[in-house]
Amino acid sequence: MNNITAGFAICGSFCTFSKAIGQMEYLISEGINVVPIMSQTAYSTDTRFGRAEDFRKRIEDICSREIIHTITQAEPIGPEKMLDILVIEPCTGNTAAKLANGVVDTSVTLAAKAHLRNDRPLLLALSTNDALSNAAVNVGKLLNNRNVYFVPMAQDDSVKKPRSVVADFTKTYDAILSALDGRQLQPIYF
Repeated sequence: MNNITAGFAICGSFCTFSKAIGQMEYLISEGINVVPIMSQTAYSTDTRFGRAEDFRKRIEDICSREIIHTITQAEPIGPEKMLDILVIEPCTGNTAAKLANGVVDTSVTLAAKAHLRNDRPLLLALSTNDALSNAAVNVGKLLNNRNVYFVPMAQDDSVKKPRSVVADFTKTYDAILSALDGRQLQPIYF
């Protein structure tokens, strides 16, 4: 996969950070040039899942570059045509809502807006507790948008969290290849 540059944006679904970072490592091992992007919340928030500083260091070590984490840093993504594809993994319900409704107020949403203006694919790996309730309308809107694709997803825990959905991050690489070919990897929901 030489000559593919993928933006890899991380939003605040903190419980999935380790899996997402593992996918960054895998993409790099497959020859994809990964440009790391984090929302300000993801970039700066310590949680029970780990310290922000530790996640940042690990990501920058893996990618051998600094993380884009401000709106100012994300703005050139469009005009400079920096990316072949942009992956948002994890994509929270909040970020999905912003994307579906044209709200651009974070480094990740601006990266997506700037990238989509170049008619290039955006790949979303949902991770949200309300995908099958309040966020469903936004997911539906995004499913109808040109150049927006999804990493296949399933219910997270149908007993304890019946409205929660999480993408199968292990399908990220295949979803990237499909999106770059203009196809949605199927099935979207399994």
